[in-house]
Amino acid sequence: MEIRTATTDDVVGIREVARASLDASYGHVLSADLIDDAVESWYDADGLADDLADDDAVFLVAADDGDAVGFVQAYYVDGERPTGTIDWLHVAPDARGRGTGTDLLGRAETDLLDRGVDRIEGRVLVANESGTGFYEEEGFERTREREVDIGGEAFRERTYTKLPGGDGRPATETRTGDDGTTVYVAYDEGQRASLAPFYATYLDTDRTERYGYACGNCESLTVSVDSMDRVQCESCDNRRKPTRWDAAYL
Repeated sequence: MEIRTATTDDVVGIREVARASLDASYGHVLSADLIDDAVESWYDADGLADDLADDDAVFLVAADDGDAVGFVQAYYVDGERPTGTIDWLHVAPDARGRGTGTDLLGRAETDLLDRGVDRIEGRVLVANESGTGFYEEEGFERTREREVDIGGEAFRERTYTKLPGGDGRPATETRTGDDGTTVYVAYDEGQRASLAPFYATYLDTDRTERYGYACGNCESLTVSVDSMDRVQCESCDNRRKPTRWDAAYL
C-alpha cells in the first residue's frame, strides 16, 4: 500500500471511498438519501479540485494497486497557536483492520508538524465507537464535546487533541460582546474559513458553555451560524463551509 498526495485523478476514488465508508459507519442511523446528499455536497468534483489546490491542505490517499482505499484531508490553521485540523479520515470497509488509518494519520501529522503546528485536532461523533477508539489509541486526548444536528436528529460530537509540539493551554482572551456579555475567545480552537480562522467563544473559562465564534479577520463577535453549521461574519463576510459530521470513519 502506498500513501501519497492526492491528485485530481483520485477524485472518483475519493468519492467512492467516502460513500462506502459513510454507509458502513452510519447506515444504521442515517438514511441513504442523507448520506448521498452529504457526499454530493462535500465531494463534488469542483469542490474537490479546490480542496486539492488549497495551499493549507494536507490531502493524502492510501492506494492499493493504484486504487484509492482511504484518504485523509487535513488543514493548517494559523492563529495564536497554529493548529492542524483533521477534517476527514476515511477508510474503505474492505481495507479496514490493516493499519491504513494509522498510516494515513501518521503521514498527515508529519506533514502538519513540518508546517509548524504544535497541536492537532480531530472531531468524531460519539456514536462512531471505532472512530473514538481510534483517536484514543493514537495518543489523542478528549478535550471537549458539543451537540450537532444531522438530519433533524441530535448527535454528540467529541473533539480529540494531540500536543506533539508541547503542552499547556494557550491564553484565552476575554472580550465583551455587543450585548455586554463577557466571553472568552479560545485561540486554540480555530476553524479555517475564507479570509481567516473563526475561533470558538465561551461564556466561562472552563469552556463548558458555548457562546459562538469570533472572526479572526476583523475580530468581530457578530458571527451567524445556520442550521447546516455554516458560519459567516456579519461584519466582513468571512465564511466557513458547512461542518462535516466527523473526522474518522474507520
